[in-house]
Amino acid sequence: MPGRHLLWLRDDLRLHDNNALAALAGTDITALYIVESTARPLGAASRWWLHHSLNALAKDLADFDIPLYVRAGDPREIISSFQPRTLAFHRRYHQPLQEIDEEISASLKASGTTVHAVEGFLLGEPDEVLTTNGTYYRVFTPFSRRLAEHIDPTPPLGAPTVRGEGVRLERTRAEIDEHLPLEPWSDKLNQHWTPGEKGAHIALKRFDPADYEHDRDIPARRGTSRLSPHLRFGEIAPQRVWHDVDDPGFRRQLMWRDFAWHRLHHRPHLRTENVRSEFNRFPWRWPKDPGAAEDLRAWQRGETGIALVDAGMRELWATGYQHNRVRMITASFLTKNLRLHWRLGEQWFWDTLVDADDASNPFNWQWVAGCGDDAAPYFRIFNPVTQARRFDRDERYRRRWAPEFFDGAESEAPEPIVDLRESRAEALAAYDLIKRS
Repeated sequence: MPGRHLLWLRDDLRLHDNNALAALAGTDITALYIVESTARPLGAASRWWLHHSLNALAKDLADFDIPLYVRAGDPREIISSFQPRTLAFHRRYHQPLQEIDEEISASLKASGTTVHAVEGFLLGEPDEVLTTNGTYYRVFTPFSRRLAEHIDPTPPLGAPTVRGEGVRLERTRAEIDEHLPLEPWSDKLNQHWTPGEKGAHIALKRFDPADYEHDRDIPARRGTSRLSPHLRFGEIAPQRVWHDVDDPGFRRQLMWRDFAWHRLHHRPHLRTENVRSEFNRFPWRWPKDPGAAEDLRAWQRGETGIALVDAGMRELWATGYQHNRVRMITASFLTKNLRLHWRLGEQWFWDTLVDADDASNPFNWQWVAGCGDDAAPYFRIFNPVTQARRFDRDERYRRRWAPEFFDGAESEAPEPIVDLRESRAEALAAYDLIKRS
């Protein structure tokens, strides 16, 4: 049907606080989601989340008689085939997707289509949160101060009044099944998550900043918000979370998310290139190196013989999630004790995390590995044994996910695949070499 008022959904799968949807208010709206061939293919856990999130959104849109179409392929061809009279979408900030959006916009405008490219994915726009010299920030603390000046203190939009042309949910569900088929193993994720906008608002309502202040580093407790996958798919707007959670520590985490996206905007090859070029000379191990493939597999399966590392990797496989402190510990172990390249860990997290996104995933891996922007110094090597004593004192987390390390277990724990002290010394020696060279 030519002449549609088309809402192009991407990582903004919500009705509330949706600036692109608001831009089409008063029109007969058609919604479209594209599984883009021009984007990095989603990992299995993210595909599971997206499958269920789109189904939830299709049902919510149906309450307003707005149909949702799901397609797969090149968005330049698919958008053109809809022949929209009006197109609205939230801006994107990484390549090649940003260039594709600009190409689509220019082509449609030339043919008389009205295009609304709106803000709402981040707390602040990358081309506005700049230093006094007009350059991008590379250090988080001054970035966060400037970003705070750009955050709108007024409440977000809420739910706009919209209408559409009528709905056939069966068609939409069939299209989701076709383009985002579920894998049998993913059923286990249903026990831990409720994808969709309603699930996001339930998680926000349950979150207590007081718990975050005291328990955020304790992996056995639910001190964190668990909003990250909802934010990743835009089931809730970051502005809504910022407005509703008046806690400086938690808001700092929201700004860290923005920082990752601002850095990706400036460094489009963040996923494949070390930010700090001296690490191009670092002797990372790859699977082709002796013993490296076996070490990588042991790490992925949670069979390293290090209780906290194994617990974290099993939590990840079972739930599509890993506690933030444990993410730092498992990543440090991979990149420093095993000296495997951070890109191997980034790819595994991309495949297994429900909240993996194009910016935060590589940005945080480079941060832990010591080769990224404002990174933790390379010589900061997390010791998983001392970390367990400090943050899992009652052993609840390790006993849940790695019970074989404790008395009375039915099976014995494997021997450690690496000596923590020796591997730390070897990592520091390798780092010293690239510093001196």
